[in-house]
Amino acid sequence: MVMLLNTKVRSPGSATVINAISTGYGSAFGIKLYVNAEVKFKGPKSSILCETDSFVDTKLMELCVEKVIERFGILRINGELKYLDLQTGVSVKTTSTLPAASGLSSSSATSNAVVMATARAIMNEYGFELEDAGLNELDLLNLAIDASLEAGVTITGAFDDASASFFGGLTVTDNMKRKILQKKNMEEQNILIHMPDRKSPTAKSDVGRMKLLAPWVKMAFDEALNGRIYSALTLNGLLYCSALGFDSNIALDALDAGAVAAGLSGTGPSFVAVANNRNADRVEESWSSYPGRVIRTGVDNEGTKVVRSG
Repeated sequence: MVMLLNTKVRSPGSATVINAISTGYGSAFGIKLYVNAEVKFKGPKSSILCETDSFVDTKLMELCVEKVIERFGILRINGELKYLDLQTGVSVKTTSTLPAASGLSSSSATSNAVVMATARAIMNEYGFELEDAGLNELDLLNLAIDASLEAGVTITGAFDDASASFFGGLTVTDNMKRKILQKKNMEEQNILIHMPDRKSPTAKSDVGRMKLLAPWVKMAFDEALNGRIYSALTLNGLLYCSALGFDSNIALDALDAGAVAAGLSGTGPSFVAVANNRNADRVEESWSSYPGRVIRTGVDNEGTKVVRSG
């Protein structure tokens, strides 16, 4: 086997428009906070060495690599059956500007980045593209979701978050069927994130209380389907605040300062506000009295992409 240079992939986090836990239908959009994954072949055969600079569970990273190797083990490439037997181990390293357990899809971004980087490294080694093997990007996305479910870092598979992270822009989804109902670029706006001094892993959230919200979250989802993204985000965020015990004043203060939308992202603890250039500073100032920090970023419409291919 030829020793490859690192294959590096960048995957954005996402912010919630509709949290899918209560109804199975969701929506999210990509944001410019990223997980980077570097993959190369080295070490003993069948070994998977994972290294991260964040609090990401390396078991998730290992499962992502295993899912890709299993799926790519036997492929029909351009009509010819191929057995791809890696004669070496796999080394994976992730770095991140995306806070973990924050409601900003760090697990989905990690899964997407590691799956795409591993797949690209294998394709480079054996000289084929996805379409040569009858595969497409949705196949990679589903491998990433399967790994997240198996690792226990998500309740529903987070197809809304994962698809927004993978493809960028805004997605509206049926999470149970893993179907994208709508996909489009998100309007360029300032995205402000209030990060309290606490973490809130999705898998530990109170599902029963969130299910009680279903009739009202359905109303918010209908707003998203009809293109009223900002009202959908705000309504969803306030509803989940009430179910999960977060302070809705954080969102209301942002709205009072001129944000066009504000609410809890995912199952928290982060709050996301959308603001134009005129009001962004005011929104940030409105959060200055709350413990934690404010991150100011933007919309990502590019999604998960290879930034270096060995």
